[in-house]
Amino acid sequence: MTDQPTSILPGSGRSGFGGSEPGDTRPTRRPLTWNGGTDVGLLILRFAVGGTFFAHGMQKVFGMWDGPGVAGFARLLDRFGYQQTTTLSWVTGIVELVAGAFVVLGVVTPLAAAALLAIKINAVLVKMASGFFIASAAGADAVELDVVLGLAAAALIFTGPGRIALDNGRTWHRRPAPWGVLALIVGVAAGVLVFVLLRTPV
Repeated sequence: MTDQPTSILPGSGRSGFGGSEPGDTRPTRRPLTWNGGTDVGLLILRFAVGGTFFAHGMQKVFGMWDGPGVAGFARLLDRFGYQQTTTLSWVTGIVELVAGAFVVLGVVTPLAAAALLAIKINAVLVKMASGFFIASAAGADAVELDVVLGLAAAALIFTGPGRIALDNGRTWHRRPAPWGVLALIVGVAAGVLVFVLLRTPV
């Protein structure tokens, strides 16, 4: 008879899944932890999303880079059936400027990203019948870019900005999930309310 344990339960001996014996030199897998690569990746994502929205805000507010300016964007909103188009044009442009800059810098990131998501909810809802792909006959009104930017903003709501940000160490950075859910609710509600209350179907 042998005195070696025969159970295969973890920790029960040589044959166990989690067992070990003196002198065992098998490598152990390093536990999954937050790493610097994640911070760099989130920084790049913030620059891509926030920078794009900031540029769109500059086009709307100041007419830069062949942008429509406030008056031109107000006419576009009127074509899509919105009311109070001049005010809404100013609000949209300023929100894109401020929230886009905040996302790049990593300042109140969940709420800033939620504001950008609200804008893209409206863009998708009013253009969804025009086609998805930009490289199509309806390219000017396609929703491809709007969907990508909206989902990227939603991702930042939940991930937070990473540690390379002015938000580093703040409550919503240390606990991104509950703050992300709250910010998502605010962003979706704002986007849907603007679409329902300030738009007459065309």
